[in-house]
Amino acid sequence: MFSSDNKKPKTVTHMETTTQQNIIAQGTKIVGDIASEGPFRIDGTVEGNVKTSGKVVIGKSGFIKGTLQGENADFEGKFSGKLILSGTLSLKSTAHIEGEVHTSKLAVEPGATFNATCSMKGTVKALPNEPAKPKQPEQITQRPERQA
Repeated sequence: MFSSDNKKPKTVTHMETTTQQNIIAQGTKIVGDIASEGPFRIDGTVEGNVKTSGKVVIGKSGFIKGTLQGENADFEGKFSGKLILSGTLSLKSTAHIEGEVHTSKLAVEPGATFNATCSMKGTVKALPNEPAKPKQPEQITQRPERQA
């Protein structure tokens, strides 16, 4: 009933992933490129490129001027440049976005400023309840035959 698995050596695999959030505090200005695997919270200013596979949160005092690449982003602050996201872009009422945006999903609260060219690329799904429209047959008009 009780078997002992202590005879087999157990192997434990540790993956090194960054789960801690990177924070750029208010009053901090970074000029240059930033790359990280973990999530970001930016309350300061970043002039340059930010690339991460995690979520990016821009606080009310946060500002990014440059390119931001990531999965998801929540904006309360300002952004100017090119924004490339594979997931969702959420704009809170205090957000101010200018530039070029590429995202799969977009959520905008009333009051947010969104002055950008936006390209949304996601999977296109057919609506299941919408019936397929039958193809209209071409109408053929015939002239009445003349009788001689």
